[in-house]
Amino acid sequence: MATHSFEPTVYHAAIGSHDPVLTIADGDSVVTTTIDARGNDATDTQVHPGGNPQTGPFYVKGAELGDALAVRFDRIMPNRRRGFTGTVIAERILEPEFVRTLPPRSLGQWDVDVDRGTVTLLEPESRLGRFTVPMEPMLGCFGVAPPRGQAISTATSSTHGGNMDYRGHVQGVTVYLPVAVPGALFHLGDGHAVQGDGEIVGTGVEISMDVQFTVNVVKGSNIVWPRTETDDYVMGIGNARPLDEALQYATTELLRWLQERYALDTESASIMLGQTIEYDIANVFDPAYTVVAKVAKRWLDQIS
Repeated sequence: MATHSFEPTVYHAAIGSHDPVLTIADGDSVVTTTIDARGNDATDTQVHPGGNPQTGPFYVKGAELGDALAVRFDRIMPNRRRGFTGTVIAERILEPEFVRTLPPRSLGQWDVDVDRGTVTLLEPESRLGRFTVPMEPMLGCFGVAPPRGQAISTATSSTHGGNMDYRGHVQGVTVYLPVAVPGALFHLGDGHAVQGDGEIVGTGVEISMDVQFTVNVVKGSNIVWPRTETDDYVMGIGNARPLDEALQYATTELLRWLQERYALDTESASIMLGQTIEYDIANVFDPAYTVVAKVAKRWLDQIS
């Protein structure tokens, strides 16, 4: 098991079977950086045209079709002070009559203070003043190469992962992605210093990041959609539109995981989930919406 330091010079605005930037082994870690959604780096210099550009891809030796790639986010931390956001809720999230009253869109500017762990509004001037929220760094977009030679825009998401914009994808979580090509070809980017559920203004507080991640290959997995695991929860993720279809995929993936890991039959899993399942609406802005179906491990601990 090795730790690699990688300084990116090329970025991709689609997740696909691009030439790998680094080959790593099962159990290895990578220390690297990501640029923000507009293509600006740690010095706030634009180094890419934008569109959620990704660092990578990373080729993982031993990852084959039918496996899952487990990626633990060991560190996710902003590496500059300025972040930006949208300032007006997206039309698709509001009643049509209310949309007619919306103000013009602008770009909000935020101060991201890593030492204090805060994110503070600087512009525009508003009734909020210097509105401050706790920093909760996360990655909005990451994934593996999709099947059939596809290159899928980082504006959206699917079975491979992609632009899921789930605020729960923070430091310390492990994500699982279905391997569709040799080496998996893992990409990551689109850092947010903080973001509310749904990404309803089209952004979090967008910023560049210092990142460390560790990979493991899970052989012969039954994974179809992305999964996420924390100390307290296991989760299935569905990416689709309309929203009910994303919910169906998320719920089905959680059931698959409970069958695989906990040997629960469908009836047993249904009985438990009927009273304990929780849903997060991760994203309702992008072309594909994202829903997270999750169950607390404290319920699973009761299984004999």
